[in-house]
Amino acid sequence: MAKLNIKRPPGGSPYVLRERLFVAACLFAVSLPVLLLFVLFGRLFIDGLPRLSWDFLSSYPSRKAELAGILPAAVGTLYLILLTAAIALPIGVGAAIYLEEYGKKSKLASLIEVNIANLAGVPSIIYGLLGLGLFVRALGLGRSLIAGAATLALLVLPVVVVSTREALRTVPLATREACLALGGTRWQTIRQVVLPQALPGIMTGSILAVSRAMGETAPLVVVGALAYVPFLPDSVFAQFGALPIQIFNWVSRPQQAFLINAAAGIVVLLTMMLILNAAAIIIRDRMQARLARAH
Repeated sequence: MAKLNIKRPPGGSPYVLRERLFVAACLFAVSLPVLLLFVLFGRLFIDGLPRLSWDFLSSYPSRKAELAGILPAAVGTLYLILLTAAIALPIGVGAAIYLEEYGKKSKLASLIEVNIANLAGVPSIIYGLLGLGLFVRALGLGRSLIAGAATLALLVLPVVVVSTREALRTVPLATREACLALGGTRWQTIRQVVLPQALPGIMTGSILAVSRAMGETAPLVVVGALAYVPFLPDSVFAQFGALPIQIFNWVSRPQQAFLINAAAGIVVLLTMMLILNAAAIIIRDRMQARLARAH
């Protein structure tokens, strides 16, 4: 086979200079947000360090800043995220499987796909208003934990559907055809072949979507999460608090001591989100390595 004789431009060529400038601009665009994140996290950690202690994590809110803690808000956030995942993930993954594996190409299917993509960019406050009208008032759930979780589930549902569909598309068509040729049904092909191979991408997208819901404040404010919660929720129909609401309450106060509490609460919330994101990366890498060994 004849080799292509491609002449490279000389080192001083303006094309090479433009390429280097473009690479430098891209590197700057990547580095700047990361640098800003580290600066922000460092500043918050320095401001909140005096309040970061076990007493702060295990205490209830108080009108005195030095005695206030985040236990009910942290527990409420944990319950909220678990319920959100329990609602959004089965529905989102099931919808993605139907649209990708069973749905036929039609104008209606195209319309549904466009609307799902558009819903992923709707402001979170709109979901809060929807949750207020649908879950709090129409269904009579009140300002409860399940109402807040259902509202956040609506918020992350489009992201789960889109990320799951992208993960399903990474499975080669030849793999599906081979399983069908061996006598497997379509559901057996999906359950035993497609889903195991797409699971790393599905888990990564789902965890990132749920971690996004953890930091949302606007929907919870509209739905009615409490800013002062001196108790732990004992059921899904109980009133609840959340870390973003607690932080918002402290920031709105003029005392400097409450601003320090808010900084410490932000550090705790960011740490929880970073743990979830790290878990998504670890799960993805381990599942990909397991699939590679299986093949």
